Amino acid sequence: MEGARTTRLIADKGYDSLLFIEAMKAKGIICDIPPRINLRIQRRYSKTLYKQRNKIERFFSKLKHFKRIAMRAEKLAGNFMGMLQLVCAVISSR
Repeated sequence: MEGARTTRLIADKGYDSLLFIEAMKAKGIICDIPPRINLRIQRRYSKTLYKQRNKIERFFSKLKHFKRIAMRAEKLAGNFMGMLQLVCAVISSR
């Protein structure tokens, strides 16, 4: 998370660590991480924002169906970006 310029973090329960959340709060980042069930004090989080995370997860899943993207076949940054744009156009046209 070094160098990240954001004000809000949406993550899954794997990031639900008191140490991690306190470090993010110290940087001024609001965490929307659902608390684990076994915590005595349940933290609040935005359920509507967390549901939007699913759209991003599904999009990355669709990207990985394209072998050239998944394997990072394009080694040059410009070529890779061009391929990403092409794949995004194909996904959005479906």
